[in-house]
Amino acid sequence: MKTAAVIQESHYWNLWKSKKDPDAGDFLVKKYMPLVHYHVQRIATGLPKSVKREELKSLALVGLFDAIEKFDPTRDLKFDTYASFRIRGSIIDGLRKEDWLPRSIREKVKRIEATMERLEQSLMRNATLEELATELSMSEEEVASITHEVFFSNILSIDDMPNDQDDSSQQAFTLKDDSGVSPEEELLKSEAIQQLIHQIEKLNENEQLVISLFYKEELTLTEIGQVLGLTTSRISQIHSKAIFKLRKELTLIM
Repeated sequence: MKTAAVIQESHYWNLWKSKKDPDAGDFLVKKYMPLVHYHVQRIATGLPKSVKREELKSLALVGLFDAIEKFDPTRDLKFDTYASFRIRGSIIDGLRKEDWLPRSIREKVKRIEATMERLEQSLMRNATLEELATELSMSEEEVASITHEVFFSNILSIDDMPNDQDDSSQQAFTLKDDSGVSPEEELLKSEAIQQLIHQIEKLNENEQLVISLFYKEELTLTEIGQVLGLTTSRISQIHSKAIFKLRKELTLIM
């Protein structure tokens, strides 16, 4: 039996789809606003402070509005799932289009990359985070943090970037209408996942645990610190170092 809340929402969806009723649209936006706050919070955790949450919220709202506009209530798909793809896609796409890293960070990135290349040529092996920091007269935490920011700005989850998009001019993220993927797509995705798993297995125990709790269990850095009995700052350092290692190895592979 449908609850009163489900019947009410269904009524407003019908009004919105049939008449574009403004009250119905307002109801749906308010009902699913928590999705906007949730994804803004999740993504903002890994971004530098220079990126304002209000900017992320604006991008997220674009995704929510787009989801409400294009969602088909007759399909066997929860709106929460559909809207989450649109909201995350809108935020990430907006970040990809904007060069939100400060110039000072960009300059440090160039120094780090040049130093890494020089060290690896002289050492004939991969340079460690400690060696990079010493050579650059920077702390390990700063090097790892900068690398993490660039990692986020340049690399998207393979699940966040579908190949077919229904609006190439806006580069909006969409859900596939067909139920399957081509063998080539499945193979490439499988290989990418296996490479990522292999590299994660090379991390030390704490790094693997933090990566798992943050990305799989979706805990915040503060919550992870409470679980492991460490400060949020220490968890952030472990997370940044893990991302540094993953980015470095995956860049070499890909």
